Amino acid sequence: QVQLQASGGGLVEAGGSLRLSCTASGDIFSSYNMAWFRQAPGKEREFVAGINWRGGKVLYADSVKGRFRISKDNSKNTLYLEMNSLKTEDTADYYCAVEIRSRPGPLSMTSSAYDDWGQGTQVTVSS
Repeated sequence: QVQLQASGGGLVEAGGSLRLSCTASGDIFSSYNMAWFRQAPGKEREFVAGINWRGGKVLYADSVKGRFRISKDNSKNTLYLEMNSLKTEDTADYYCAVEIRSRPGPLSMTSSAYDDWGQGTQVTVSS
């Protein structure tokens, strides 16, 4: 099991930027996909962005392409989400997640594919 801790959420005005972080601990020396999901009140949890932990291949939801960037620092066991040009519709609780794999595999946009989750960090974008 991998333990994940998300941080960096807060209140920001529309058009602003924010960076979320997710630190991982536990049995991390394996093949993983990591991802960010978000969930707004009354809505389903949706995929935001994903990255191969070792290979670095990325995948983005259409709603955030060109505005968000997912990255990682393997030496720090940390996942990042850089959010730019924020919109009020980006307001949600953001969660980091990890898919534990025995070998590299394709990134998934479905929450059920992921094995461990962080506690979430709240992002509020005001107009």
